[in-house]
Amino acid sequence: MEKTAFRRIAPGAAVLAALLVFPHFVKGSFPMHVMIMTFMFAMLGVAWNLLGGYAAMFSFGQAAFFGIGAYTSTILLMYYNVNPWIGLFAGGALAALTGAAIGIPCSNLRGHYFAIASIAFAEIVRIQFNNWKFVAAAEGLSLPLLPASLRNFMFHTTKAPYYYIMLAFLALSLLLCRYVSTNRMGFYLRAVKESHEVAKGMGISFVRYRLYAIMISAFLTAMAGTFYAQYILYIDPESVLILPISVQIVLVAMLGGAGTILGPVIGAAILVPLSEYTRVWLGYKGTGLDMMIYGALIMLISAYQPKGVWGMLTSIGKRAK
Repeated sequence: MEKTAFRRIAPGAAVLAALLVFPHFVKGSFPMHVMIMTFMFAMLGVAWNLLGGYAAMFSFGQAAFFGIGAYTSTILLMYYNVNPWIGLFAGGALAALTGAAIGIPCSNLRGHYFAIASIAFAEIVRIQFNNWKFVAAAEGLSLPLLPASLRNFMFHTTKAPYYYIMLAFLALSLLLCRYVSTNRMGFYLRAVKESHEVAKGMGISFVRYRLYAIMISAFLTAMAGTFYAQYILYIDPESVLILPISVQIVLVAMLGGAGTILGPVIGAAILVPLSEYTRVWLGYKGTGLDMMIYGALIMLISAYQPKGVWGMLTSIGKRAK
């Protein structure tokens, strides 16, 4: 039993140890940036996974929650001098309430109907922010420079603190996803995914648990949005509220393995470095190439391994035994 437990824990512990020491051995800001973006999209994929992976709510509107988190913390900091960490929780709460408000009228929608409704919601939010003078509309907002410190959520000379903060956020989201998947809520969501009618017949309030999933997902997504605003120090509707962000979030989860805890992390580890390095190596000549590669990977995975890369690795492990 001890050997079996050790074999399960050892790979994860080794990966975590490698990630913790990564900033001390890698020089240059770009590799750090790639890792930070990978962690961020892994967290966004984990948040989406609660909707699409466990409850079969294929949302393409996650960019709206991402943008709400970014704008809430930024506006509170710029106009009211509210600490970014407080703004992070305020943005998460506002995104969760918005998710609930949207989720109630859409609670009975399924499949592509829910997907279309989520796209419409995200576009409404983007258009609103694009014309809202209070948030500088299409001009965007530049965050004020504060003294570098963890308290101010701002660092000027190194990306290492952002790296560790995003790694901590990812770990928190994974722990939350594991807690949900192994408790009553996770079982109820899986039942809803299989059949609304059967779940209803079992006495499961699928509307309530779908709302719970939307709110948790929205909160985590907004947290990532706040982090992005503090990391980039500039936001506008075309950088935090656009549909491609939602699409990339979905691709990360689907490629890695929707409905699994580590699937979105694996998907992000493949797609984000591919996108970032393609963008740098090819410049404007490679515009859209990453999306073409994304599409090819998704088609291959869908055709040969619908459970994603994690499902493929799991099947290989079972064969090896």
